[in-house]
Amino acid sequence: MFSRLLAIAALALAVFLATAPEALAQDPFSEFFGSIFGSPGRSHEPRSSSQPRVRRIMPHQENRPPTYWRSGESNRAATQKRAKRTETAAPAESEGKPDAAKPDVAANYFVGVMGDTFALLLANGLEETFADKPEIGVVKKAKESSGLVRDDFYDWPKAARDIANGPQKIDVAVIMLGSNDRQPLRDGAKSEEPLSPRWRELYKARIDAVLAPFREKKIPVVWVGLPVMKNESFSADMGKLNDIYREAVTKDGGVYVDLWEALADEKGQFSAFGPDINGQIVKLRTADGVHLTEAGGLSVAHFVANEIKKLYDGARPAAPEQPTAAAPATDAPATTPAQAAAPQNSGAPIVFRSPVKPATSDAPALPERPAIGPVQALGGPPAGGGELARAAPAPTTASADAQALARHVFVEGGDQPARANRADDYLWKEPAPQPQ
Repeated sequence: MFSRLLAIAALALAVFLATAPEALAQDPFSEFFGSIFGSPGRSHEPRSSSQPRVRRIMPHQENRPPTYWRSGESNRAATQKRAKRTETAAPAESEGKPDAAKPDVAANYFVGVMGDTFALLLANGLEETFADKPEIGVVKKAKESSGLVRDDFYDWPKAARDIANGPQKIDVAVIMLGSNDRQPLRDGAKSEEPLSPRWRELYKARIDAVLAPFREKKIPVVWVGLPVMKNESFSADMGKLNDIYREAVTKDGGVYVDLWEALADEKGQFSAFGPDINGQIVKLRTADGVHLTEAGGLSVAHFVANEIKKLYDGARPAAPEQPTAAAPATDAPATTPAQAAAPQNSGAPIVFRSPVKPATSDAPALPERPAIGPVQALGGPPAGGGELARAAPAPTTASADAQALARHVFVEGGDQPARANRADDYLWKEPAPQPQ
C-alpha cells in the first residue's frame, strides 16, 4: 500500500515538472512546496528569465565624497555628530544630579583659521580639540583651492586686512596654505616660473602683505607648514615653500609649526598611515597623496592647539595675590633653622655613639700600615720569639681605633674616609713610571 502511494506521488511530481512554466522550472522545489503550503507576503509572479539573480553583500560606496572634504553637507554632518555626542554625554554628567545644570560658557578667545583646503580640515580638528574649552572659539575664514599666487581667484592680502579690521574679534590668526601655489606668478605682463629668484621675491612680498595687518593689530600669528607629499617632486617644492614660510614668520615674530616629520615615516618619506592622538595607527592621508583625512586633520590640530594654548594662557590676566595677615609680635625667642626644621612632638632622635671614643664629626682614621711586613727566614726561628701560638695581645690604640671606625661606619651610618690609591679614592692617578 505504501509503495503504491509513493509511486502515485512520484508520478504527480513528474507531471507537474513537465507542465510547469519556465520561471518555476528555475527553482522547482521551492516554488512547488511554496504553492502547496503558501508563504505569507510572498509574491508568486513569474520572474523574467533575462533578469539576473544577484546577491549583493553590501552596498557600494563609489559615490561617497572624499573623506577630506568637510564643506557644505559634510560640515552639517560634523555639526550634527558633535551635537549628538554632547546630547549623549549630558545625561551621564547630570545622572544623580537632577537640579545641577552645567552653565554655558561663552567664547571670549577667538582663533581665526585662514588658508586653503588644509585650513578647512585644520579648523574642523581645532573645533573638536577645543570641545572641552568652550571659552576658545574657532572662526573659519578659509577658502578652498586658494593660495597666494592666484590673487585673481582669491586675494589673501586683502582678506587678511578685512579679517584683522573686521567686526569679528580675532585673538590669534592661524594660517595654513600653499599647496596650490606651485604655478607661475604674474608680475605685471610677465609670468615668473615657480620658485625662480624673482618668483621667490614676489612670493615673500605677498606673505608679508598677509602678516602686516595682524602685526599692526598686535595679533599673534601661528603659521602651519605643509606636510610631506606622496609625489617626490611636488613634496620637494612644498619643502622649499616651507623654508620661505619659516623665514618670513620667524622674522615677523610669529610661531611656525613644522609638520614634516610628524606626518612622515621613520625614513622621512610619505606615509598614508600613522598614529592618531590616541596612539592608534590610522589613515591620516587621502588617496591623492596630498590632503588629510578626518583623523589626520585632528592630529594636525593637536600640534597647533599646543601653541594656541600657550598664547591663550599668556593672554589671560594673572590672578591677584591675596593679602596675607601680619604675624602678631611676640616676645618668644627666635628659633634657629635647625630647630624650625626639626619635627614637633616626635621625641629626641636616636643617635648611636661609640662606647670607645666620643662621637666626632669626622670619621676616625686607621693607622698607616707598612706595605711589606717583617721578613721571615724559612729556615730560621720565627720572628718575635719561638712560640707559634701566643696569647691574644692586649688591646692597643690601633685596635680601639679600628673598633671606633667600625661602629662609626656600620652602626652610626657614617662615611669612611677615602685612602690614597684605593677604589673609593676618585682622585687617584696612575703613578709615573720609575726610571730604569
